[in-house]
Amino acid sequence: MKIKILPLIIISLSIIVFIIFFKGLKNSNIYTPNVNIEKNIPIFTALSFDEEIKINSNEIFQGDKFYLLNIWSSWCMPCREEHSFLIDLSKNENLIIVGLNYKDKKNNALSFLSKLKNPYNFIFLDKDGTVAIEWGAYGVPETFLIHEKKIIKKVVGPINQTSFLDIKKLLK
Repeated sequence: MKIKILPLIIISLSIIVFIIFFKGLKNSNIYTPNVNIEKNIPIFTALSFDEEIKINSNEIFQGDKFYLLNIWSSWCMPCREEHSFLIDLSKNENLIIVGLNYKDKKNNALSFLSKLKNPYNFIFLDKDGTVAIEWGAYGVPETFLIHEKKIIKKVVGPINQTSFLDIKKLLK
């Protein structure tokens, strides 16, 4: 009798383990951030890129204008890829582009901007990455479209043709 029960227990446990693993494989564990959120922008103080004086974000993000906050670095290859889209967006009179220079050396950032042109109306320094964390950024580049001090679109990764067209549509 013991001999007949042991195989049944082993088979039952094997089936249970198989079902658990099978259900685990069907569930996606890939985290996809919510990119179309409407929440208030964080208020922060950071150094300005040009003069290295402390500036409060309330001094930059004002009124019912459209702002595009772009988190970038000179060492970031995808930042180079998206730069032409930022140059095109900078021609839009209804948009103010704000850069957040993330964990970068100032000389490298200046060289980056002199080679590729500067699309930014204003640039903050984020030497230790804390401002980017306040914005909920996962890395560089990341871009936030802001209207009336609310984030209306978030682009994780470089701006591409699709996100460029989405931003242009929202600006109208």
